[in-house]
Amino acid sequence: MQTASTNIGERMGRSQELSDSKCGPVIGGHLGNKSIRDISWLLNIPLSTVSGIITKWKQLGTTATQPPSGRPRHMTGRGQRMLKRTVRRSRQLSAESPAKDLQTWCGLQMSPTTVRRELHGMGFHGRAAASKPSITKCNAKRGMQWCKACRHWTLEQWRRVLWS
Repeated sequence: MQTASTNIGERMGRSQELSDSKCGPVIGGHLGNKSIRDISWLLNIPLSTVSGIITKWKQLGTTATQPPSGRPRHMTGRGQRMLKRTVRRSRQLSAESPAKDLQTWCGLQMSPTTVRRELHGMGFHGRAAASKPSITKCNAKRGMQWCKACRHWTLEQWRRVLWS
């Protein structure tokens, strides 16, 4: 039977950062001239984790979690979902109208450029749909062979068939 353990080495996948109560003994062992391997073995923590804690302590003077770098994102997850829903309903909208909708619904003041950037990140791009000739009754009767035979036609050939 396996017991529940707080040992980092026994957990699978990417783990969270160590608490101060675990980092303190690592720094204490380092100041006591213990090797990284000895500290790792004594505390049952991976070598890479011990090495990372010591490096962080040497560079920053603390083992506390630092705030993330960069500016926080303006749009929240809820705003992104609302924007996606709005664009899926009507794809012909300009970027100004979803920006106004987000302002009324979520209270988010956004520029159209930010909306375009978010939409681009979601996979929506401002492209016109390809123009395709409509299928007439005559074309439908001819079926699939007609389509395969005509797939390399020029625009003039299409016009002749459609307007005759």
